[in-house]
Amino acid sequence: MIKFFRKIRQNLLSEGKTGKYLKYAIGEIILVVIGILIALQINNWNEAKKQSNAEKEFITSLKNDLKQDRIFMKSVIELNEPRIEAYKILNSNLHHLYNNDRKSLDSIFKIYFRSQRTFYPISGSYESAVSGNQITFFKDKGLLQRVVKLYNSTYDRLIDNGQILDERWAFLSKKYSYERRTGEFREMTSEQLTEFLDDVYHHFKQMEWYLKQLRLAMTEIDNINAEK
Repeated sequence: MIKFFRKIRQNLLSEGKTGKYLKYAIGEIILVVIGILIALQINNWNEAKKQSNAEKEFITSLKNDLKQDRIFMKSVIELNEPRIEAYKILNSNLHHLYNNDRKSLDSIFKIYFRSQRTFYPISGSYESAVSGNQITFFKDKGLLQRVVKLYNSTYDRLIDNGQILDERWAFLSKKYSYERRTGEFREMTSEQLTEFLDDVYHHFKQMEWYLKQLRLAMTEIDNINAEK
């Protein structure tokens, strides 16, 4: 093709047809420019398609991660919910149960002092998109704002509160290791029973706040997963 155009130019020049040569040269330049513009447009279209596919893959992977996160959150809530009623009984009847019904007290203690779990998110899809800087090119800005808030605010707050809850749980578990190991209360004075209630109270209030934050996070996940 290049040889063909070169031959035409040479023939026009050799025949002294300068005017026609200039017109031809201008036409050739226009054709080249049009070819470049078409190539750029095709390249832009291909890049846009690749970006669109990458965004769709990200959203699919993200929603799968969030579904797993929600299942984990629900299991944490279900594990901790029985503690709420157990705490209410301990708070209102500890001294009475200790003096009159140790068997029931030991059963309630076991409910509150069962194993504890806290939430940690699955963040592979999100971190991959952020580290590769892909996320800045995604078009669904409304969805991205909710995702960024979930991971950078809600999840960070949950992790921090979960660590505090774990610390308070570790304190309780160590201080009352005898009760946990044997499943029975040791002999305690009235003052020691009150101290026990105070210790449980600090853990309970942190747990109550933590469960509230988990439920709010689940609502955020539901809103994100509801996006088309």
